[in-house]
Amino acid sequence: MGPQAAMNWVRTLFHKAAPEQDYEPLDTDVDVDASFNDEGVGRSAVGSGDPDEAPFSWFEYSIFLLLGIAMLWAWNMFLAAAPYFQDRFQTNPAILSHFQSSITSVGCITNLGSMLILSNMQAKASYPKRIMSGLILNPIVFILLAISTSWFRDVSATGYLTFTLIMVFFTSIATGLCQNGAFAFASSFRRPEYIQAIMTGQGLAGVLPSIAQIFSVLALPAPDQQADPGSQAPLLSDQTAKSAFLYFLAATIISVLTLAAVFPLVRKHNNMVEANMASSIASVEEAEQAHRKIIGMWQLYKKLHWFAAAVFVCFTITMFFPVFTQKIVSVIPEAGAPRLFQPAVFIPLGFLVWNLGDLCGRVSSALPFIVIRHPVVLFVLSITRVIFIPLYLLCNVGNNGAVINSDAFYLVVVQFGFGLTNGLIGSLCMMNAGKWVDEGEREASGGFMAVNLVAGLTAGSLLSFLAADVS
Repeated sequence: MGPQAAMNWVRTLFHKAAPEQDYEPLDTDVDVDASFNDEGVGRSAVGSGDPDEAPFSWFEYSIFLLLGIAMLWAWNMFLAAAPYFQDRFQTNPAILSHFQSSITSVGCITNLGSMLILSNMQAKASYPKRIMSGLILNPIVFILLAISTSWFRDVSATGYLTFTLIMVFFTSIATGLCQNGAFAFASSFRRPEYIQAIMTGQGLAGVLPSIAQIFSVLALPAPDQQADPGSQAPLLSDQTAKSAFLYFLAATIISVLTLAAVFPLVRKHNNMVEANMASSIASVEEAEQAHRKIIGMWQLYKKLHWFAAAVFVCFTITMFFPVFTQKIVSVIPEAGAPRLFQPAVFIPLGFLVWNLGDLCGRVSSALPFIVIRHPVVLFVLSITRVIFIPLYLLCNVGNNGAVINSDAFYLVVVQFGFGLTNGLIGSLCMMNAGKWVDEGEREASGGFMAVNLVAGLTAGSLLSFLAADVS
């Protein structure tokens, strides 16, 4: 199937009318002035016409895809680096048991707070500037983390946890800026495919850091298995430190590349807005603000409450997976296990498989035979995902034995299945919400749904402390 045929499938999904029920999409076919440049730039809030008339651009799609990757790279980086943090915190059992929940909680609370503040600053918002600010902040944090693998090796577990949480705080602010800016920016182009591109990029953001972590371990020689049993192992081995350095360095490179890639999209968007500026409007930002409809969170909630509840519940349940994943090891005894099944690699492998499922779910949300669009159905499906939590208890948690003695069950059924349902339901909620609001409310609806997504992550991260002591 060629690219054009694939896009026709996507358009069929996005523009097919929902069943006639009390809760149904709004008719948003309105006439407002707009024009397009010759390079196929999609329409923004200041542009318009029927969405079918807006040209789709693979160039723009690719940039939004890359933006989705960079947006959640930091989040998944902290999760996939669990073996490194376990080495850093091994001298403090309390921190060792709760560091993952601490990282996710600080990250989610900070992200949610920044999203709420930004969502209430619609009138003067410059979404491109928010995106750029987040992309500038992230590489600074990643460089500091890379330096810490060599310079802060003698810091106590408490001290390094404090440093780590500060880094999480700043990356979460950066993520909030990117999320609020990207979803609103993409919504302004009136192409649901670009929302799907961000969601797919976020799925890739889970896959790529896990792959980077695995390769950063496998690229270095295996630790010496013949060392004197009576000798005391260092708190942080050279291999672990070098692996983490390469891992954080890769995150820095991704952020810088994304920052460079976003410039052409922002420039094209600004050119399009300038072409439609009234003579009395002095700047691009003023033009966008003049055409922007300001709507409160409560008004959006009244229209999107089922979508909001569905995405909230979906991601609340999802946040139990990082706590279990960093505790579950292979059923093969470590002494005789191939390197792939030793904890330093097997734990990132668990994150990789979950994120592969998540990515498949996000991509499949654009397929024409996925007809689940009604918000009430999505809400019910999101609740049923709770069944995956007890399935984790059947696996080898804390190397204390598994009820179902199979790595395949853990990786394929639990991890892949849990990720698949998260990606599919989450993407369907985010992609379809814009069809249930008025034309001028689409930018705000993108930010509103992102707030509910992050609120679900926050609630789940706090609840995950309940599972932190499971071993």
